[in-house]
Amino acid sequence: MSGEPSDEELKRLREERMDQLRDQAEQGDGEGEAREAAQQRAKAQKKAVLRKHLTDDARKRLNTLKMSKPQVAEQVESQIVAIAKSGRIQGKIDDEKMAELLRELTPDSKSFDIKRR
Repeated sequence: MSGEPSDEELKRLREERMDQLRDQAEQGDGEGEAREAAQQRAKAQKKAVLRKHLTDDARKRLNTLKMSKPQVAEQVESQIVAIAKSGRIQGKIDDEKMAELLRELTPDSKSFDIKRR
């Protein structure tokens, strides 16, 4: 024996390593599925809260905002859900209240005045 592993031993070691890698991959898939399921549940809960506390017009306004500014819409949705969970919403949020909420949450857009001489 010269200290080098035989072909059979190398083959056995490779198979063991492949089994370990397969096991790790299967465990990783399970974690990913669990994380994805949790995200789906959270998304469904958010949707249910919004449906419960927003009128149709307010939902339309929010969806329109979502099309043009997704990050701002996500922030507004999170804010509404937080307010709802804390119990500070009396009744439903109508279109006027939604517009007011949007004005409060969105930064003032900078306007430029062009003066012609």
